[in-house]
Amino acid sequence: METPDARTSRWRRLLPRMPRSRGRWAAGLVALAVLAGAGTWTAAADDSVPAVHRQDRMMRIDGVSLDTSYFTTGGAERRPAVLIGHGFGGSKDDVRAQAEQLAGAGYAVLTWSARGFGKSGGEISLNAPDREVKDVSRLIDWLADRPEVELDAEGDPRVGVTGASYGGAVSLLAAGYDKRVDAIAPQITYWNLADALFPDGVFKKLWAGIFVTTGGGCQKFEKQICAMYERVAVSGKPDAAARALLTERSPSAVADRIKVPALIVQGQTDSLFPLGQADAMAEAISGNGAPVAIDWIAGGHDGGDMESDRVQQRINGWFDRYLKGDKGADTGPGFRVTRTGGFDSTDGAALTRGASSDTYPGLSSGGESISLGHRTQTFHNPAGANPPAISAVPGVGGGLSRLSSLGVGLSVDFPGQYARFDSAPLDESLRVTGSPTVRVDVEAQRGDAVLFGKVYDVSPDGKQQVLPSQLVAPFRITPDRQGKDVRLTLPAIDHQFDAGHRLRLVLSATDLGYASPAEPATYTVTAAGPLTVPTAPALKTAAATLPWWTWGLPAAAVVITALLLLTARRRTATPAPDPALAEVPLQITGLSKKYAKSAGLPQALSFVRAGETPFAVRELSFRVEKGQVLGLLGPNGAGKTTTLRMLMGLIAPDDGEIRVFGRAVRPGAPVLSRVGSFVEGAGFLPHLSGRSNLELYWQATGRPAEDAHIEEALEIAGLGDALARAVRTYSQGMRQRLAIAQAMLGMPDLLILDEPTNGLDPPQIREMRDVMIRYAAGGRTVIVSSHLLSEVEQSCTHLVVMDRGRLVQAGPVAEITGSGDMLLVTSARELAEPLVEKIAALPGIGSAARTDDGRGLLVRLDGATSPELITELVRLDVPLTGVGPHRRLEDAFLTLISGGSA
Repeated sequence: METPDARTSRWRRLLPRMPRSRGRWAAGLVALAVLAGAGTWTAAADDSVPAVHRQDRMMRIDGVSLDTSYFTTGGAERRPAVLIGHGFGGSKDDVRAQAEQLAGAGYAVLTWSARGFGKSGGEISLNAPDREVKDVSRLIDWLADRPEVELDAEGDPRVGVTGASYGGAVSLLAAGYDKRVDAIAPQITYWNLADALFPDGVFKKLWAGIFVTTGGGCQKFEKQICAMYERVAVSGKPDAAARALLTERSPSAVADRIKVPALIVQGQTDSLFPLGQADAMAEAISGNGAPVAIDWIAGGHDGGDMESDRVQQRINGWFDRYLKGDKGADTGPGFRVTRTGGFDSTDGAALTRGASSDTYPGLSSGGESISLGHRTQTFHNPAGANPPAISAVPGVGGGLSRLSSLGVGLSVDFPGQYARFDSAPLDESLRVTGSPTVRVDVEAQRGDAVLFGKVYDVSPDGKQQVLPSQLVAPFRITPDRQGKDVRLTLPAIDHQFDAGHRLRLVLSATDLGYASPAEPATYTVTAAGPLTVPTAPALKTAAATLPWWTWGLPAAAVVITALLLLTARRRTATPAPDPALAEVPLQITGLSKKYAKSAGLPQALSFVRAGETPFAVRELSFRVEKGQVLGLLGPNGAGKTTTLRMLMGLIAPDDGEIRVFGRAVRPGAPVLSRVGSFVEGAGFLPHLSGRSNLELYWQATGRPAEDAHIEEALEIAGLGDALARAVRTYSQGMRQRLAIAQAMLGMPDLLILDEPTNGLDPPQIREMRDVMIRYAAGGRTVIVSSHLLSEVEQSCTHLVVMDRGRLVQAGPVAEITGSGDMLLVTSARELAEPLVEKIAALPGIGSAARTDDGRGLLVRLDGATSPELITELVRLDVPLTGVGPHRRLEDAFLTLISGGSA
């Protein structure tokens, strides 16, 4: 679902994908003018499905050009149609893969770039009924005239609408405004945009700013929307007019008119459109008598696993049932939630399982009371609401949300700015599915009390607290509600609290994502009742898939289980530190990692013979010293990434060991705090400065500010005055250097960089090379994995070359490249081209070519010896200053991985 430019393009695809009208407009009222002639046709071939043809054309609707693509598999047979909307800031290109898949499954599919996006014209109006929503009805008119589209009546095609975020809202609004829509499948979207951006009257400033920026800036929006945003952003508090504007353009405005089957897919890691938005959709649409199914996926706008393949299969089944009329189609359970727990030992991926029930339980099913005590606490809102507490951070929050599902806590609350109420330790584990609620008594020194509520999972020793999905709920308690019990509804979650853990209710005066009052204030809060948590008892978690022998061969299962327990015991005992290696940044000894099974091996492992155990890494050993810049090289499938993942503690080796400064590396090992890494880019908040991004990142780690060494990291990265500018103004090279600076925070002794020059132009690559060299110059160590051999040759001091999981060669760059039949001849003056031609024509000389400065000559020997060459050069009056072996790293690399045949 993502396109390049890191987090920005992900926001563009995942941000609200808003509604399009389904109003039944007279077919002849406004003609659709085809601006691009017959359009452009392309075909996507696949062995398993018919060839999909795509026709691109510009359509003119009410004076605005819409860029569209139409996908079919050809033929004259009638078939249902599907419209797919795209994400905010994106275009029709973002949904092309889904369109081709649906077309191959027997649908006529139409995609388009919404007003203000892609190549389409017009202003962004946030799905105004007479603009974007009307556009959808015009597209339905066009589908009704297609000979291959199935009709329910004249001018009424059989049509479904789907899309994520902005496109998900499009599907809901289309169903509310145009009776011809027959089924919808909205994903990670909103029901009421005012409630999403102004929850309980509190301005969600960070997401709102990203929303506007991703749309191209305020000037790209309809004037009244731009004016509304600027008014609220300045005041920090939404007004009635702002709420009314966003509400009238939300699906909730036509709640009583959405009466078609709806598959609602919502994200658990989503601080923009949380699960409560899907709950409101389900209540309204099912209340209208339409079939509804709800699916809570592991991902969302804050990142995580979007489960794209599974969700696409479910959407296909939904449309097969309600558009094709296939009563045998699998539409899935009435409610499903993806649950995360543990890691796959082979690749470090999070393990997930689904829990489901026949009907949707809502957000308050099976309430259980957890006592919090009734003590009163006083805390303060600081002047300017700074520093703010941190929960979800769009762009960074994706990683935080995923980590929270795996038991890692990274939120920050500042002393004196919050009240805390703890439960007693749980006697048994508790699965919370829905929205916890609590009654509290709140008093403010003056004016409104703005609070942010969250429920933590606290470890038995009290040292670790996890905020499920990094979610927080804002509350505005006006003076008329103060001094009396008020009921607070906390974020909807699906989270397992283990036995011995505590539930911790925190009410904070600030949160990074929201606008808090700038005036200092004192709040007093009393817990007036227990924390009520929903448990959704009807939900059944799918059993983990077990190997055949666990039921077919009980005796074998017992033996294998015992062996696994013994192995686990052996591995959990961390080896003692090795004092002899205390100053050695890295030593890898006999490292091996097997694939779990041979099925589905990547093409790069096709060399594995039948019956052999496939290894990603096999008996790998090498050592890295202080001050070295080590290049890790190898073709695809060589085992580089697996090695780095084991080095960073993400996956465990099957054999051998890794020691960093003499200490064995295990997942979560303390010594990993001395390791910094940059892998697959970093996400930054585009509207904040480079410095602010780094400060936020460091705060999110929970480590002391004085340990960050931000100034030192920035000096090495060399960003200069750009640090004060918004990241959205940065070039790709500057973003990469900022990402490197982020990896350098804390000045780790060992820095790991995976493809740090991806997407950079030559000057930027040179700058990145200098950054690595400067970092190592201070006595630290850098390991860089890169496919740019020329850069590795210039920036690295040492190399490790891998092929097919094994070490091929390790050593200094000069040692690896300094052999072969290529000689470098240097001269006191520039060598003329006629002279070079004479040298090339000498007996036993294969070729001769000048170096870039003209004073060097690369000579390939083809039978002649070095002394014979020197004799001839003297005879030709070449003023020699040196003759020595020379081989480019590329030549050496190809020779090494081909076993010497290259």
